[in-house]
Amino acid sequence: MSDQAERSVWQVGGGPAGRSYVEQFLQFGVALIGPGWPGAWNSHRSDDDFDGDSSVRRFAGDPAIGDIVLLRSGQSVVHAVGLIASDYLYLSQFDDVNGWDLQHGRRVRWYKLPVPYNFGSAVFGANPRRFSRVGPGTVIDYARSFIRSPPTDWQSGPLPPLPTPEPDLATLPEALSNIVPLAAELTELYWDREEFGERPSEDELIGHLVIPLLRAFGWSPEYIAVKWRSVDVCVFRRLPRNPENVHLVIEAKRLGDAVEGALAQAKGYAAALGVVCDLIVTDGLRYRLFEYDGRADFLPTAYANLTRLKQSAEKLFARMRRA
Repeated sequence: MSDQAERSVWQVGGGPAGRSYVEQFLQFGVALIGPGWPGAWNSHRSDDDFDGDSSVRRFAGDPAIGDIVLLRSGQSVVHAVGLIASDYLYLSQFDDVNGWDLQHGRRVRWYKLPVPYNFGSAVFGANPRRFSRVGPGTVIDYARSFIRSPPTDWQSGPLPPLPTPEPDLATLPEALSNIVPLAAELTELYWDREEFGERPSEDELIGHLVIPLLRAFGWSPEYIAVKWRSVDVCVFRRLPRNPENVHLVIEAKRLGDAVEGALAQAKGYAAALGVVCDLIVTDGLRYRLFEYDGRADFLPTAYANLTRLKQSAEKLFARMRRA
């Protein structure tokens, strides 16, 4: 481990405000970057394999154990200070972190700041890389001063356990044999701005993916309402279409937006209808189910990403399927 005064200082991004993964870094004691889908980095691979960005190569090869890393968001905000605690790892269990594939990892002992620290200027650059060495002396001085200041017990504490990798869904339900390949094809196209153009609207995603998924699970059109009383999608257990018969409230967001952040909106719609039912938030590809806990809140209990289906998706499918 290098001397405190000589330790290199790095920064790693914690995701955009709408789809942050700061909490996952802190919970599991990791720093992660993507893209992870091309597989593990090794010295024989090119930056071109990873979107032409050198971040993966630098992340895997440059830092030393004991170096300082700042968990950043935006151009100026730090959420935590950490010490790198491992060499490069390829962690398959992080292939879907709020929709991001972040399998390139390092273990990190983090100290979460009580309040995020804002340097007040773009100290990490106008367009910060996913991972890079810190340049400005003010930031380096801040980081090195921080680790010399008490408390310091966190710097040698135990690392939290990593999550267990979740198996892929063993058998694709026959009902989804068309929609899952379609989702994979559309995902690749949607993110190609040159070929496709602007991202599709949430209404387009509802039409092309959400409604077909509901139809695949046995719901006929009369039980599926779109933009009913301001709700993006309402599913009724029976007719007539009234609040008493609402089975699901589905709130949709644009592709790439934070679906988890749509929960408050979905709860508001359910409250306005005067109903208690399951809530689903989605961007057409990712679906997160929130169940009423019987007291006063909705808890996340199931999740599925149509482009990375895991065994746990079976629970969500069971709840979406018409009995």
